[in-house]
Amino acid sequence: MRGRNGRGGRFSSRHARFNERLQERFENRRGRIQRARNGAVFGVLSGLARTFDLNLFWLRIIYVVLTLATGVWPGLLIYILAAALMKPEPARPPESPAEEEFYDDYARSRDNAIQRAKRKFESIEKRIRRLEHTVTSRGYDFDQRLRRKGE
Repeated sequence: MRGRNGRGGRFSSRHARFNERLQERFENRRGRIQRARNGAVFGVLSGLARTFDLNLFWLRIIYVVLTLATGVWPGLLIYILAAALMKPEPARPPESPAEEEFYDDYARSRDNAIQRAKRKFESIEKRIRRLEHTVTSRGYDFDQRLRRKGE
């Protein structure tokens, strides 16, 4: 029995299983590539190793060999670009989708996240002012006195 590539069916089934596992890894991790906070330099390789479930030691060895083989500058440039483009992982894992959305928004654009937080606090402040106005108004005081007399 031969597969599409002219080799035995055993090779094809192994290849198919490998592709399925690889595809599962990428689908589960899509959009989640982050720099590790405990990495050696910027955490790029640690983040990649954690994201794709690779051995960090061998990933570092491969990176150093490739960097030395290409003349150092291309490898360093790619590493620095990756450090600049990859967002850092959160200090603590998000506990809810709202926290995760806030962190993603913050990592994408800090100004946007600050504006969002500012709007939230302004909304809370308006609610407190309305409550304070109601509680300190003469009508509220009159209502309270009326209720006390009724009891």
